[in-house]
Amino acid sequence: MPSETSASANSAQIEYWNAAAGLTWAEFQEQLDRQIESLGLEAMRVLAPIKGERIVDIGCGCGQTALELACRVGSEGSVLGVDISTPMLEVARTRPRPAPDLALEFKPLDAQTGDLGEAQFDAAYSRFGVMFFSDSVAAFSNILKSLKPGGRFAFVCWRSLQDNDWMREPMQAAAPLLPPAAPSDPLAPGPFAFADANRVRRMLREAGFESVEVSSFDAMIGAGDLDQSLRLAFKVGPLGAALRENPHLKDDVSRAVRDVLARHVTPEGVRMRSAVWIFLARKR
Repeated sequence: MPSETSASANSAQIEYWNAAAGLTWAEFQEQLDRQIESLGLEAMRVLAPIKGERIVDIGCGCGQTALELACRVGSEGSVLGVDISTPMLEVARTRPRPAPDLALEFKPLDAQTGDLGEAQFDAAYSRFGVMFFSDSVAAFSNILKSLKPGGRFAFVCWRSLQDNDWMREPMQAAAPLLPPAAPSDPLAPGPFAFADANRVRRMLREAGFESVEVSSFDAMIGAGDLDQSLRLAFKVGPLGAALRENPHLKDDVSRAVRDVLARHVTPEGVRMRSAVWIFLARKR
């Protein structure tokens, strides 16, 4: 494990994103990027990066958003993509650059505890990379410290599971066929940990950010055709985890989930409703 992350307070998340989850996201990078690209672009529109800026991409994953940010700041600016997942960073580093002179670097680092520097960046950005910290206020404080005065921080995170048909409907179809799941803490690190926008706003203010703005955004998203969507549903998220523990149930679950996904097939493939929050916070 790289030294930047080995001593982190987020050891469980580091283990998770360097094992099955990180390997899966690296393997299915193209489909996953396709699925959530429009949501990340909306957060980028809110951030409004400009030529010459220095930006840090928190939880950059396989690099799609860092590459897009680098294009927007141009050769006069720079982008640092940080993530705790070695498999995903390996994909990010091998992706083709849209221009040879872009200043773009990828680094293994836990944004809660790692050294992002002080007053280094004009802006910070994240596409679904901020819901997994063991101490969100500490993480936001560390990000705040890395921003210049007047710097801004924009990120996109999921609203509630109930609002996100793309994950809720397959899980509901599979639930009667799977062993009962243990009750989970809705505030624990995970995809829907930031569903309560007021709670997130309070954490940002406690960390020292001001003029926190939040807006809702809805979009139809999808990762491909019916077969591609079914394969991805069985690899990521809670459903993927449940099937890794109960592989003997895959055939029965597959029929039930396929029936659900088939109801959402369009000429552009399977498309289902997603719902996110987009935050924009500023440093004094």
